[in-house]
Amino acid sequence: MAEPRVEVRRSKRRTRTVTAYREGDTLVVLIPARLSKAEEAHWVAEMQRKLLRGETRRPPARTSDATLLRRCWELSVKHLDGRAEPASVRWVAPMRTRWASCTPSDGSIRVSEHLRNVPGWVLDYVLVHELAHLLVPAHNTRFWDLVRDYPRTDRAIGYLEGLSAAAGWGITAED
Repeated sequence: MAEPRVEVRRSKRRTRTVTAYREGDTLVVLIPARLSKAEEAHWVAEMQRKLLRGETRRPPARTSDATLLRRCWELSVKHLDGRAEPASVRWVAPMRTRWASCTPSDGSIRVSEHLRNVPGWVLDYVLVHELAHLLVPAHNTRFWDLVRDYPRTDRAIGYLEGLSAAAGWGITAED
């Protein structure tokens, strides 16, 4: 595997901190201008290590629509006996009134970009919720019996309600 492209940006205003982020396929490392080449090399290696560690811990469903679809299949098997069969699952621009949506007639699920950075167990709840809609379109007792097979349902609903309230989005977790 090829080494990622690295761009070091020195700043006279930056005096003590070192920061790194990805910009496409490039690792951008921001460092104080006063650092020596040896210190620069140390911090580039350190930031590459930290960024890679963070990326490997991130649940894979957050990286692409294909991995999101794969995660739905895993959750369907685990919590819905494999009966929910999504045709497509994709990330969409942040929704105003819901975390995700489902069209049972064509098996499509759309997940709001707002959920890219939530804990994996919260995203899993939202996916199970939408998968259950493939089997039961209404929010009735049968639907909630399916969703509640996911053990962290109540905790995830609380998390989403708190997130929405803190951000002022007005999105409810049970819709």
